[in-house]
Amino acid sequence: MLEGFVEWGYFGLFMAAFLAATILPFGSEVVFGGLIAAGFDLWTSIIIATIGNSIGGMTNYWLGSFGKIEWIERFMKVKRERIEKVQAWLHGRGAIMSFFVFLPGVGDIIALALGFMRANPWLVLIFMTLGKFARYVVVGFGLQEIISWF
Repeated sequence: MLEGFVEWGYFGLFMAAFLAATILPFGSEVVFGGLIAAGFDLWTSIIIATIGNSIGGMTNYWLGSFGKIEWIERFMKVKRERIEKVQAWLHGRGAIMSFFVFLPGVGDIIALALGFMRANPWLVLIFMTLGKFARYVVVGFGLQEIISWF
């Protein structure tokens, strides 16, 4: 299946990166590495993967924004005042946590939680994109170095 994404070139990379950032269990690194190994431009691949992965991450944020505060009150037994305090904190500085959305496993949960708690979407987008960009730069240059050994 992943070979098909590699055959689609940059569009396949965009789709793989998008899917990898959603709640679907998918990884974009194999497609990213396949394109680098096939001679595709590293920086173009980094930019396209970052854009696709950021849009996927913001999709999780958007899905999280459909959550209701009443659910936290009812099921987690947290008082509204505490929820509002956390929301106020997240609306400003807390969105910086979105930098770490690139982390496997917990990244999707962070994006969903930031949407659920109504963190500032513009700050979430900025820091999320920076984190994802940094990740693809590290992975890209690492892959390029490994490929050069062969």
